[in-house]
Amino acid sequence: MNTPSEDYHALLARHDAMRLRRRMLAPSGSRAGEWSAEAPQPYDGTADQLLISDSLFLVDPLEELIAELYRILFERHPYLRSLFPESMAFQRAHLAQIFRHLIGNLHRTDEMIGVFAQLGRDHRKLGVRPAHFEAFEAALIEALRVRGGVRWTRPMEQAWLRMLRLAVSAMVRGADEAIAEPPSWEATVTSHELRAPGLAVLRVRPHQPYAFEAGQYASLESPLLEQAWRPYYLARAPHPDGELEFHVRAHGADGVSDALVHGTREGGAVRLSAPRGALALPDHPGSPDLLLIASGTGWAPMKALLQRIDADRSRTHRVRLLLESTEEMYDAAYLEAFRRGRPWLTVIAADTEGARFAGPGLRALNGILPPQPGAAARQHAFVALSPEAGTAGPAQAVSARLAAAGVPAGQIRHDATGLVAVTGTSASTTRTGLLSA
Repeated sequence: MNTPSEDYHALLARHDAMRLRRRMLAPSGSRAGEWSAEAPQPYDGTADQLLISDSLFLVDPLEELIAELYRILFERHPYLRSLFPESMAFQRAHLAQIFRHLIGNLHRTDEMIGVFAQLGRDHRKLGVRPAHFEAFEAALIEALRVRGGVRWTRPMEQAWLRMLRLAVSAMVRGADEAIAEPPSWEATVTSHELRAPGLAVLRVRPHQPYAFEAGQYASLESPLLEQAWRPYYLARAPHPDGELEFHVRAHGADGVSDALVHGTREGGAVRLSAPRGALALPDHPGSPDLLLIASGTGWAPMKALLQRIDADRSRTHRVRLLLESTEEMYDAAYLEAFRRGRPWLTVIAADTEGARFAGPGLRALNGILPPQPGAAARQHAFVALSPEAGTAGPAQAVSARLAAAGVPAGQIRHDATGLVAVTGTSASTTRTGLLSA
């Protein structure tokens, strides 16, 4: 039975949501038009990017701006606190990271619209509604004014708001476009195997059909940590038995990864988000040379891609798999058995080739491309690196090296770090997005 206090806050939440919804549905010319799910009007973010960057020192560090934002948000709308996990420390840092990514790429407007449309689709599993964003915007405005002080100006504020509305409009549209798919899938753990200290390979079977492509990832929620989600690559190509495989490394931070490694057993339950990601094989026919580059649990999507390639007899691929190290390869027995009898696959251990591609300084990428003229231009590269193994943004750095070596940029695929973590290698846990943790 609810207490009087709980009943009061539930009533307050409904009243607040209804008020925000009425304002969202107000006639043209009101704030509602600014949050439309229709495609955003043409917007050149370069000018706003310069203005925001030039005034950033007034509100830095961004983590403190975010702390002020959430203080105001929860003070004005207490019911929104329930959308977040108990600890807000990582969320503050994570949202600051998202703002930095958005500011740094605002001139790439179409790309940012695509990124935040995906975030909007992912937000459906969290129970976030468009009306919540108005409260978020108001809290951000007040936080900017508090942090910026007397030197804060209206042009600065308007640049921030245009940036936020670009992102939020894309998120609302992305959520609307995904309305036909379930917001999440219930699944049962069918196998839980410790392969190394702190590293588990899980098999799960969704209760409903779960369509995905090899190379994609899904976010998982453990019942031990409700309202907390973490992305992990699917380590198995689609199979008739419907089972999915995930490789999870724990880091002792009591997050989702630790719950899945140490607190999950066969027969347990998890929840899945919709599959996402940029590592799926290209649709067009032909016989491209494929270059798969992985470190740590970044091997997971490569395993799925290799299975997909092996099953597709309509194509002939030449595949080079570059692993940062085979000495610590937790799935070495599978890889060794798989490579036998498959002459199209060449496995290279970067540590034995003098080509470590992660770590301080990002050592040169040697020995990964065939020496024949024009070989680089024929490559389709797929990159999945553990953030723990290298510098910030190692996948982007490796991609830049590949492009410099002659691999066309459009043929290099990796998932954006900072918005998508790689297979549980971060110690923290988050509900990815602008509004929710």
